[in-house]
Amino acid sequence: MQNKLGEVLAQAGVVPVLVIDSAKEALPLAQALVEGGLNVLEVTLRTEAALAAVEEIARHLPDAHVGTGTVMNPGDLRRSVDAGATFMVSPGTTEKLLDAAEDCPVPLLPGAATPSEVMRLYERGYEYQKFFPAQAAGGVPMLKSIGGPVPQVKFCPTGGITPANARDFLALPNVICVGGSWMASAALLKEKSWDEITRLAREAKALALP
Repeated sequence: MQNKLGEVLAQAGVVPVLVIDSAKEALPLAQALVEGGLNVLEVTLRTEAALAAVEEIARHLPDAHVGTGTVMNPGDLRRSVDAGATFMVSPGTTEKLLDAAEDCPVPLLPGAATPSEVMRLYERGYEYQKFFPAQAAGGVPMLKSIGGPVPQVKFCPTGGITPANARDFLALPNVICVGGSWMASAALLKEKSWDEITRLAREAKALALP
């Protein structure tokens, strides 16, 4: 499953990290992002509408890869699978979460912030990991340092990623994609600014191009 996850992340470039308060917003938001070239979407499980939003996107946009974020426990894994998520993302990891993920039919992108955490996850077979919180945990210099002794692991840094620093992260050989929320901010969602979201998504996609 890690190979499959790697293929999805490699095509993403930039993964929108979405906080959706109403399931009614899910489809127009996802359509706006896909139209802008971003078809790998992470819906965080921070709201009551999150799982319904995942269901809506999975049902109506089969060409998009919709995953869940802020996955914290085995229950979140089960609910994500039932909602139709094609991948799951955790901010950190626990043994209970990793044990449950072994029997899960959907791949997990586990979170790590230190070399020890990265090594422990790699021992358990995770070649792809989320680096979080990216900026607070040392940013580009930290990832560059980790890449020396552990070049086998590829990261999706999330947390403090902006249009101003995304290219710096993406230029690292051990970064496969980045996650960010600027193209679908709460203000844009509140105003239902779908055209602006598409424009920002198009700009974000361009950041990952050679």
